[in-house]
Amino acid sequence: MITLDALAVLDTIARRGSFAAAAAELGKVPSALTYTVRRLEEQLDVLLFDRRGRRARLTPAGQELLDQGRLLLRAADDLACRVREVASGWEVELRIALDAVIAFDRVEPLLADFYRLGAPTRLRFSVEVLDGGWDALLSGRADLAIGMSGEAPAGLAASGEISAKPLGPVRFVWCVAPDHPLAQADEPIAPERLVRHRAVALASSARALPPRSAGLLSGQETLTVATLEQKIALQIAGLGAGYLPEAFARPHLDAGRLVARRTLRPPLSGPAQYAWRRAARGKAQAWWLQRLEVARVRQQLLAGPVPAATTPSASVPPPPPRVSARPRHG
Repeated sequence: MITLDALAVLDTIARRGSFAAAAAELGKVPSALTYTVRRLEEQLDVLLFDRRGRRARLTPAGQELLDQGRLLLRAADDLACRVREVASGWEVELRIALDAVIAFDRVEPLLADFYRLGAPTRLRFSVEVLDGGWDALLSGRADLAIGMSGEAPAGLAASGEISAKPLGPVRFVWCVAPDHPLAQADEPIAPERLVRHRAVALASSARALPPRSAGLLSGQETLTVATLEQKIALQIAGLGAGYLPEAFARPHLDAGRLVARRTLRPPLSGPAQYAWRRAARGKAQAWWLQRLEVARVRQQLLAGPVPAATTPSASVPPPPPRVSARPRHG
């Protein structure tokens, strides 16, 4: 068996150029190093050193063993370091689920602050939709979830395994493209008229919890997509209508790519939540929860995408070509 000690001996001999110099560095007698190398050669049935001349020179086989062995030595050092750090309270990995209402560029400043800590914890992010964040906590796919709407599902709340706090209010607006048939309809638009037109909906990313879809009418043709960005693009293209988080819709409303309309449907709005698994709490999770206690941080997370940089001479680009959505009559 090739041991880390044997690889360390091989590395030292190669660096120092002789068995005697390597023995002095390691605090051993040269015969001990010679014995270790010979055992390696016997186990592998190869020569590792060309012993002709005064300097110890690696054979091609010895060089290959050293190259790969150094990778193992570094990995072992990294593992030992990580184990010591984890023993001090840092998690090996922290899994964070972000709801679709959180623009990832709003998370980047928090990431920069976290990495300045020099913490050993690896971060793993996922994007969840509707009840997907709650589901990620329930299934153990996430240790911390940010931005879910409403309260925790009854089964998850009753389990006592999670804690939750309000993140802040999220306002939704019902939007269509300017050339959509409903863009000029009298307000408030009645459900019997809405149902004749295609809705663009987000698919819940929940796996164990029952699927949930918001803002849809029974019998309405529905185009279901996986991401909020896809939903926005399709509504801009005139291929459907539906609710959008106001913070994400605002740039497109201001640029004329979308128009907001009032309907007789109950408005979609309410507080977003953030929640965490109690059993997973370590130093990394505690740091993120501490930051989420700051009102300014919570407000920024719900502020939508960071506006693109503009110059004084920059003009608003024209909206992309749209395909008018034809009304579907029942």
